[in-house]
Amino acid sequence: MRLIASLAVVTGLVAAPLGAHAASLHTDWEKYKATRAFNHLSADGQRAMADILNAKQILDAGQTDAAIPALYDATKRLTAAGKANGKFMAAENSLQPAPQHPAPSGHVAGTTPVAWVPVGGEVIGSETLAPEKKAAISTANDQLKAGKTQQAAQTLQVVAEDADFIMAIAPLDQTLGAVNRATVFTEARHPQDASAALQQVLDSLVFVSEDFAETAIPDQGQKQAPTGK
Repeated sequence: MRLIASLAVVTGLVAAPLGAHAASLHTDWEKYKATRAFNHLSADGQRAMADILNAKQILDAGQTDAAIPALYDATKRLTAAGKANGKFMAAENSLQPAPQHPAPSGHVAGTTPVAWVPVGGEVIGSETLAPEKKAAISTANDQLKAGKTQQAAQTLQVVAEDADFIMAIAPLDQTLGAVNRATVFTEARHPQDASAALQQVLDSLVFVSEDFAETAIPDQGQKQAPTGK
């Protein structure tokens, strides 16, 4: 399927003038790469991260009952993500964090392979981009946060090679454990402790480059749909 898709990009250019061919091929290839990079994201992982951020916001407001459904959903979706194709095994010290999001100072990466799940993505452009391209990147990032990967890929058609895509991956068991602790604290009416547990989830995220995603993370394609409520 990947070969067919890449051939479709090339064959659509055979009638182009020779002078424009190389530039057009490069632009179309970058657009194809962006779309394929988004396919490495886990739909359930994305929805779980949205649930976690929602629950943390509620807990930070001092509420508990309203956060419980989001925590339950996060656990359900993380469990589903762990059973899907997007999960992969790696030791943290082999992940090669993206330079835009280096590991915190003093952090010691683990050397034991664990399961990781792609839970989010971010598009980064240079400060010199034209306003319309900056606007497209902002819109695409909002769409990625909402789990709308296809729409984000379409939005980025005007940006092409002028942006980098980085992916957030979460250690599955560690994340599930933190969410479970947050749930226990929430049910016991301890919102600050619950929020602190969820902060551990955010602190454990590792951001990797598109090139790493291409080689290490299974392609979700169009086969996965997010787990419903």
